[in-house]
Order: sequence, then structure tokens, then C-alpha cells
Amino acid sequence: MANELTIPLLPCVDIDETAAFYEMLGFSVTYRQMKPNPYVALRREDLNLHFYGMPGHVPEDSHSTCIVIVEDTGPLFEAFAAGMRAVHGKVLISGIPRMTRPRVRNDRYSGFTVVDPGGNWIRISKGVTEPEATTPLARAVENAARQADARGDERQALKILEGALKKADGTEPELAEAQAYRDELVERITSSSASRSGPRPTA
Repeated sequence: MANELTIPLLPCVDIDETAAFYEMLGFSVTYRQMKPNPYVALRREDLNLHFYGMPGHVPEDSHSTCIVIVEDTGPLFEAFAAGMRAVHGKVLISGIPRMTRPRVRNDRYSGFTVVDPGGNWIRISKGVTEPEATTPLARAVENAARQADARGDERQALKILEGALKKADGTEPELAEAQAYRDELVERITSSSASRSGPRPTA
């Protein structure tokens, strides 16, 4: 067999909220129904994502994810970022929904993650590995990216990055990138803590 097509089917709280989010990223709705169950299908070029409404779904507790392999993550990230800026005036980097920036992880793959309103992790990854990191700070950034952007452990990532930045001598070419990533992690942790401690809406 050849030319098979696999389409992720992911949960969400509200199919219209989910559709609006992905339309912001350049997707189009190809199918929508409310009965017998809420369901929406979205497509952007050859990228298909389908969602079903699930009563009681809590985005912060979601474990749903899928991997999308692309030739180059840069153009897709920039297109998604432009959509976010057009609607929100900025790239959403904290809370739910959010999007990480493209980074090389310590598994040698480069990618970024979109966390949608349903808490689903759409992992966009380059299909080929990147060269080995050449400095301790670059390796720390990759380790931090694996912890935060791939596993969702921002606190461990921040610990790794802050430890490496304390040892940096200021000449590392990736210093500015590492500092910007540290600031992003702080914002993500602060946003997450605020949402967890705040009151939850009642049904």
C-alpha cells in the first residue's frame, strides 16, 4: 500500500473555539457537526487535524498529542506567528493556548509545539537531525528545550538554563538566545501558576 493518510482525532472543550484558533493559524474548516456529537475537521495544505467535543474535558490536564514532520519548521512557525499577531498582537508563549519557538532539543531534532485551547500538544518537528552543540550553553539550551518544550517541565528547564547562564562568560554566540529563553520560561511558569491558583469557572 502507498499514499496512506493518518489524521489525529483530538479532544476539545468547544469545537467552535478550537476551529477559531486553528483558523487563526491558517487552517480551514472542512467539516463540522453538532449531532450526534460535536466534531470538526480542519485542514491546512496537507496537514489535517480533527477534533471532538468531550464533556468535562480539562485542557490543563490533557495528555493528547500528535507529531507533525515537516521539511523545515521555520516557514510554518512564521505563518502561525503571523496569524497570532494579527489576532492577539503578539505570539502567545504562555498559558493555554500557546506556541513555543523553534529550538533544537538534545535529541538532535529541531521543532516547536502548539498547545491549542483543548490542551492538545501539536509537535512540529524537522525530519532530520541537527549538528551537535558546540558549547556548554548551547547544550544547556537544548536540554532545557527537551524538558520544557517537549515534556512540559518548565521549572526543570529553567533550573538547567539558569545554572548554565551563571557559568557563561558572556562571549557565547547563543547568549542572547539563552537569556530570551530564560525570560520566556519565567513567563510561562508565572502564567501557569496564576491559572492554577485562580478560581475555575463552574459549569
